[in-house]
Parts: sequence; C-alpha cells; structure tokens
Amino acid sequence: MFKRILIKGAIWIFSIVAILILGIMAFIKTAPQFGAIPEGTRLEKITKSDNYGEDHFINQITTEMDLNFPKMMGVMYQWIFNADRRVPPKPLPVRFNEIAVEYPDSLAKITWYGHSAIFLEIDRKKILIDPMLGNAASPVSFMTKRFDYDMPIDLDAIPEIDAVILSHDHYDHLDYSSIMRLKDKVHHFYTPLGVGAHLERWGVESERITELDWWGSAVIGQTKLVAAPARHFSGRGITDRNKTQWASWMILGEHEKIYFSGDSGYGPHFKEIGDKYGPFNFAMMECGQYNERWEAIHMMPEQTIQASMDIKSQKMMPIHWSAFNLSLHNWTEPVERAQKAANIHEVNMITPQIGRRFCPGVFTENTAWWREI
Repeated sequence: MFKRILIKGAIWIFSIVAILILGIMAFIKTAPQFGAIPEGTRLEKITKSDNYGEDHFINQITTEMDLNFPKMMGVMYQWIFNADRRVPPKPLPVRFNEIAVEYPDSLAKITWYGHSAIFLEIDRKKILIDPMLGNAASPVSFMTKRFDYDMPIDLDAIPEIDAVILSHDHYDHLDYSSIMRLKDKVHHFYTPLGVGAHLERWGVESERITELDWWGSAVIGQTKLVAAPARHFSGRGITDRNKTQWASWMILGEHEKIYFSGDSGYGPHFKEIGDKYGPFNFAMMECGQYNERWEAIHMMPEQTIQASMDIKSQKMMPIHWSAFNLSLHNWTEPVERAQKAANIHEVNMITPQIGRRFCPGVFTENTAWWREI
C-alpha cells in the first residue's frame, strides 16, 4: 500500500515537472520577445567571420565566469537575503521635462536614459543607442524592473531617429517593447552580426538592417559608425547562447569622436581600439552590474577607468548603472568607486543626471546627485 502511494506521488511530481518544462519551452519557442536564432543566408555570413568558432561567437581572449553550482547557490542566497541598498529608496530625479538648450550644430549632444540607453545628436543626425526604455529587463514584466523615476520615459516624445545602434541582444540592451514602439520612427538599424534576426522577427524589414563584424563600418551622412571588439556573450533563451555577436561602437563625427563600450569585461581590445582610432573626445563606459565572479564579462569600476585611459578618451561618463538591479552591489557603488579611481588617475569623469541633454565637449558638472536620494 505504502509503496503504491509513493509510486503515485512520484508520478504526480514527475508529471507536474514535465508540464512545467514543456510550458516553459513552449513559451520560449512562441513568445516574440525571445527573438530569433540566425539561420539561412544570415548564418552563412556569420560562419565566415574570424570571430566565429565551431558553432558560436568567441571572444579575443579566454572568457569564463566563476559560477559553479555551490557559488551560484551563494549568489542566490545573497540576492534574496542581502538586498539592502541595491534599489534606490525613492524615485530617482530625472530631467526629461527641461526646456531644450540650444547648442551649435557642430557640438554633439547626449541625453542619458539610465543604464546604457543613449540619445546622441551628432552631425545633424539623431542616433539612439541600446534603447532599453521599457520597464523590465527580462522576457517577463514582473522581473528585473526598472528603478522608479519621478517621471516616466515618454517614448512618444522621442523624435524620428536616423539610426539605432545595438551592442548585443541581452534584455537590458535590446528591449522588445521599446523596439515595437520605436521601429516605425527609425530609418536604419546597425547591429553586430546576427542581431538582425531578432529585429526581422519583430517586423523590421531586412533593408533597414545593417549587421557589422568587429572593425566593420558604415556611414550615415558625415558620420562613420564602426563596430569594435568587446568581451562579453549573448543570448535571449536557452539554446541561443553566443549565436549572435556583441560589440562596442565608435561614432566618428565630423568634429567629435565618441566611443560606446557596450557590455565588456576588461581586456586588451581597449588599447587596440585606442591605438587604431583614438584619441576620443568622449566615451560612455560600462560601470555597473559587476561582481568578482563574473569579472570576465563586466568590468569592475576601477577597470572602467583604466579602459577609458586605454582608449585615450579625453572625457568619460559611467553608464550601465542607475536603472536596474542586476547584481549584488549597492546601486550607488559603481559611480562612487569609479569617481574615486578617476580622481586617482586624473581622468575627466562627468556624472550628468538621467534625462539631462548636454554637450560632452563643454559639460563639466560633476555633482553627486545620487547622494541626495
């Protein structure tokens, strides 16, 4: 009798687990936010890349995360039971409603939306970089929600866009809801190899997509866009890890040269970029969501400052912080550590508020606005 109950119980548990697994797999297969895996002629082009291995993209140097099962359990414990100060205690002050200041056309203008989302105006072109403007950096709305802002991001206020640049396909950089809201305003999309497959699934025509390998370039008006190496990984589902490429980007204008790091661990590619294309007038450098266990794919703040020196940037701002809780550090730790390192190395680091439109060439404000939260 007891044995029969155990068998029935095991069958019930197995059935429930199987149903859950099948449901998750069906969700990943059918939900549009997961995008698409490159195939056909796109995959044929990808396989010819020097940065593509046997069946996936590779980094320039060995890149592994220190996350075996016991350490992963430790991370999960800290995530659940050590959450103090990882999220701001009240809504962040943003400056989207300010009257736009008129600047000369020769000066680049930048508006930061938090994390790595940037609106860049250069050479009379409007460029949106990694437009993660939605409320959740995940395939479901109840996970990894954006920090509260005292004013929401108004996507309807974003004007017609000449170009969208994407660094890679992770949810905190490539957001399905934002692309669906903005795609009809965008003239052209520029991505690393393979990322266009996601855009096509979401209704963007192939003729509006340009995919570039590292060191590949494209021109819009007087502005040259160059995809450059980064040290990271990609994937939106279970079976697509590293099937698409990741990249940093150089925006080379008529008067100013700007660098966008995307996501990257520290590596020799920064010096290579600086030697080939530096010095840069301004750099937007990843600083946040790091941990010693995954230092290979996300720089520590001190490495962020060193990387900005490697690329020979005259001025920099830390990005990839102040919007999402994706690691174990306090929400202000990235900018505080970066500022300390910048002071030691005499690096010109600026910290504009979210939503403020500014010119990197003339902006000098470095107020610690986050300390007032």
